[in-house]
Amino acid sequence: MVEKQVGSIKLAGYSLAGEETVITLPEMNVAFDIGRAPREVVSIDHICLSHGHMDHAAGLAYYFSQRQFQELPPGCVLVHHRLVPAIEDLRRVWERIEGHPSPGRVVGVDEGEDFQIRRDLLVRPFRVRHGGSALGFSVVEVRKKLKPEYSNLSGPQIVELKKQGQEVEYRLEVPRVAYCGDTQAGGFLDLEYVRDAEVIILECTFFDPEHVDRARQGQHTHVCDLPAILERINSPNVVIAHITRRTFMHEVRQMLDRSLKKSDLDRLTLLMENPRRRRGNDRRNDNRRDNDRPAAVRENGARAANGGNDE
Repeated sequence: MVEKQVGSIKLAGYSLAGEETVITLPEMNVAFDIGRAPREVVSIDHICLSHGHMDHAAGLAYYFSQRQFQELPPGCVLVHHRLVPAIEDLRRVWERIEGHPSPGRVVGVDEGEDFQIRRDLLVRPFRVRHGGSALGFSVVEVRKKLKPEYSNLSGPQIVELKKQGQEVEYRLEVPRVAYCGDTQAGGFLDLEYVRDAEVIILECTFFDPEHVDRARQGQHTHVCDLPAILERINSPNVVIAHITRRTFMHEVRQMLDRSLKKSDLDRLTLLMENPRRRRGNDRRNDNRRDNDRPAAVRENGARAANGGNDE
């Protein structure tokens, strides 16, 4: 898992198109997608599953099982209502395989259906453009603020008004992190709790000029879409994830430098750039070795690894 400090938000994740995507917010006890359920996600109580493609959802059964094995409370997965029956079927199959059930909650949600994480934190789903059962999620902090007209009152005076039933506070929602999952650009980018989030996590799967049609067919984002997307959002911190292994990171940086204005480049973070060495698997060395192979071999290998597509 790659660790990043983005603004005031600490996140840890791993995301390569067609292979695995999982992004955790450890301090908020929330994860976006689950990938193959790396150990860092097992302790997270709330999983926001954007859609059912294998590279985003394969670890669900393992997540529930491992939490039971580690004597953790049952985990909770938020997912589009349409996917709940299939996930419950999956859990029943694994119950037969393992010989015992693994407790857990699978909660169906849709746009407009908030889910409370804790008293001051909620998850707000929104629909994205990656099939009918795909969602993004915004983690929203809820604060209570004193109404301006009472700002000159003393503490005891405010307490007395509250005793009298007077509403002296107003609700303030602060979008902290918005995760858009796999998607083309769409109307969700104009939602306040998406466009104004302190951190917004976007996918940009394709970079090759010849793959624009491929991006459109799979309802993904191409680098040529980014300038218009960034014009629509106010987030001071933009994290790019889900980059295909077909394009190496130095090439990604070169294309972004050519495509984006400096103010947008300054707020950009590439999730998988300079990843920390993972025990037994240094992906940077893997990429260097991969670079030594002929281009045709790299392309065919990437297609095989992704099952012929970038989900």
